[in-house]
Amino acid sequence: MKKKYIYINGRFMTQTITGVQRYAIEVIRSLDWLLSKGDINGKQYKFIILAPQNTKYNLNLNNISVQVVGRLNSHLWEQIELPFFSSNGLLVNLCNTAPMFSGYQILTIHDASVSANKNNYSFLFKFWYQFLYRILPFRTKKIVTDSNFSKDELIKYYPIKEEKIKTIYLGTEHLKPVKSNNEILQKFNLGNTTYILAVSNMNPNKNFSGIITALNYIKNQDLQVVIVGPKDNPIYSEVDLNSSLRINLVGYVSDEELSTLYKNAACFVYPSFYEGFGLPPLEAMVNGCPVIVSNKASLPEVLGDAAIYCDPYEPKDIAEKIEQVLNDENLRNELKIKGLERVNIYSWERCALEIFKVMMEVMDS
Repeated sequence: MKKKYIYINGRFMTQTITGVQRYAIEVIRSLDWLLSKGDINGKQYKFIILAPQNTKYNLNLNNISVQVVGRLNSHLWEQIELPFFSSNGLLVNLCNTAPMFSGYQILTIHDASVSANKNNYSFLFKFWYQFLYRILPFRTKKIVTDSNFSKDELIKYYPIKEEKIKTIYLGTEHLKPVKSNNEILQKFNLGNTTYILAVSNMNPNKNFSGIITALNYIKNQDLQVVIVGPKDNPIYSEVDLNSSLRINLVGYVSDEELSTLYKNAACFVYPSFYEGFGLPPLEAMVNGCPVIVSNKASLPEVLGDAAIYCDPYEPKDIAEKIEQVLNDENLRNELKIKGLERVNIYSWERCALEIFKVMMEVMDS
C-alpha cells in the first residue's frame, strides 16, 4: 500500500499563541496521539509539518515530524514556497489562510469577522483576507469551521457551497492538566481582591469597552476588571480603554497563570459582539469559573444553559448580570456545575478525528 503524505501548514509556529494558534497546536497534538494509539494508521499516512524559519516553540510530537523549509517568511512563504514543498501530498491549513496556488488542500476558516465586522480591522488586513476568501473556496477541496453559526456566515459572505463546508467543534482539554501558579496573584496585587476576568485580544469586537462602561453601574467600587491578552495589535482599530485603578491589564500570561486567574475570579465576562466559537468561556468553565457571555453569534450554540447571557450593546445589562452572579452564591455554584458538564461535550481528540475524516474523504475522492 502506497503511503499517503499529509502536510500541515506550520506558519502558525512563528506566531504568538492566541486562539487560532491554540487550535492548530491542539489539533496536531491530538492527531499525534491518534497515531500513537493506532486510531490513525501511521504506516498508511505520513504527517509532516512544514514550517518557515524562526519557529517559536516545540510541539513535542512523537509521530509527526517538523521540517523547516524555504527562505521566505509570513505570507510570502505561505503563498510562494509552501505549495512547492507540499506538492506530493494533501496540504492541511488550520489557521484561516492557505496558498492560492495549491489546489489539493483543506482549510479551516474560524469565522467571517473580517467581513461581518470589517471596521475592526486595518485596511491592509481586511483587504488581504477578503481577497483570499474569495479565491480560496475555489482552491480548496473542503473547508472546516468551528460552529454552525460560522458555517452560515461564511456561506453568506463568500462563494462557498454548503456541501463543501463542515462544522467541527473545538476541544477544551488543554487547560485541564495545568497546575495553578499563584505567584501571578501577588504580582498584580490580586491576592485579596474581588475581580472579574476578561480574556482575549484587543479587537474592538471583544467589547472590552462594554465591560469598562458597565463598571459605572456596579455598586461595588472595589471590584476590579482583570484583562488578559496582548495589550496592542496593529491589525485592530484603536480601542479606547480609559485609564482606571479598577482596570488591570496583565498582558500575555502563561497557561499556569491563566488557570490561576480563572480559578480565583468572581466570574468571567465575555460580552463579544461576534464569535465563531468562543474558546475562552469554555476555558473558564474548565477551571470552575462562572461565565457571563453575550447572547449573540455562536455563543448560545456553544455554551447552552451553562452560562448567563447579556446584551453586549447594553452596558447596564452587563452590569446587572455581573451583580446577579456576584450576589448569588447558589447561582455561582450552579454555573460551575453546569460549566464542568458542558465542557465534556467538547474534545480535541474528537475534533482531530473529525478533521482526519475530512482528510480521508478528500484523499479517497
